[in-house]
Amino acid sequence: MSSEEFEKLHEIYRSLYDELKLMPDRALSCHGEERKRLVRTFDERQGEAEEVLEGMEAELRDAPSTHRNVMSTKLRMYRRDLGKLQRDMKNSAPAFGSSGLSVEGSHHGIYSSQNQQSTHAQSQRALLLQGTDSLNSASQSIERSQRIANETEQIGTDIIEELGEQREQLDRTRNRLVNTGENLSRSRKILRAMSRRLVTNKLLLGVIILMELAILGGVIYVKFFTK
Repeated sequence: MSSEEFEKLHEIYRSLYDELKLMPDRALSCHGEERKRLVRTFDERQGEAEEVLEGMEAELRDAPSTHRNVMSTKLRMYRRDLGKLQRDMKNSAPAFGSSGLSVEGSHHGIYSSQNQQSTHAQSQRALLLQGTDSLNSASQSIERSQRIANETEQIGTDIIEELGEQREQLDRTRNRLVNTGENLSRSRKILRAMSRRLVTNKLLLGVIILMELAILGGVIYVKFFTK
């Protein structure tokens, strides 16, 4: 079946039905107070079975169409079997049901009390089923919250790891920038030293040129003006 809740209700119904189907035969062999207790127990279990079948019908309305026909057939069969058990119980215990009440008027108070107890049991059963549904819903909500929390934790872990990698990259980039700055400083020092040497070389070249001009002038003077 497609509904997990339908399967749970199915198991509950089968347990109640297995208990109910033994009672008509037992009613034939007991009398007096024992038969009254048996009738009262049958009435309570029958009410519980009816409540379970109503819950199954509610699940049937939400079931997928591919499973709905099979589930509906099962429900009709369960209601037919439950009705047959009721007729068998009436045959086995004539005081059971409305016809028995009209024949045995002295038992009217007893069966009224039994009906009240049955109604109370059905109400308690409905509350129990409602509580079970609420518990299942709460469990599913907790599971969804836990799943979301796990996913959020995983996302947070991935973000932290990614930030750690980015920090390492930034540290490496900063180290490269520091090294580049140091290299630039050394380059500026080398350029300044080369600039000073160039100026010095120019000065020396100018002095050499002046000296050569002076020597050349002296040679010309001696050669042409001292005779």
